[in-house]
Amino acid sequence: MGTETATLPQTPSPGETPWLTDAEQCAWRTHLEVNRLLMNQLEKDLQPFGLTINDYEILVNLSESTDQRMRMSDLATATLQSKSRLSHQITRMENSGLVRRESCESDRRGLYAALTESGRETMHKVAPHHVESVRRHFIDLLTPDSLAGLRTALAPVAEHLRGQRGSRA
Repeated sequence: MGTETATLPQTPSPGETPWLTDAEQCAWRTHLEVNRLLMNQLEKDLQPFGLTINDYEILVNLSESTDQRMRMSDLATATLQSKSRLSHQITRMENSGLVRRESCESDRRGLYAALTESGRETMHKVAPHHVESVRRHFIDLLTPDSLAGLRTALAPVAEHLRGQRGSRA
């Protein structure tokens, strides 16, 4: 895996890589494993509904937005997908009747993705099962103090990465 590092001295010479300590490497690898396993499990739990985790994320974004629609470019940003990848996914979801494309009145080139009635019904049906899955595989395994500590620990990372999205640094 490209994210693995060797355990080397922590005080590198100028220009050398500051390798992860054993504790840092353990935390990093645990994070990677939990992320992969949790996303895999949540995806598996959505399969009986014919949805992927990406489908569900799109449905959530649309259901929570004004008029239950979003510009395609904004939806791509919100879901961390390229416009091309999102377009293919929206086409698939359109074919399933969950969403539809709508023209943008103010910009002829712009398009919206909009939640259909079937998409709303799907959300009402699937959301309780998804929340139960999140609880069973994540929330209920942690104490309230652990959850608060996790949020506190991850907030600066999330803030940093959100800032990087526009800069490509």
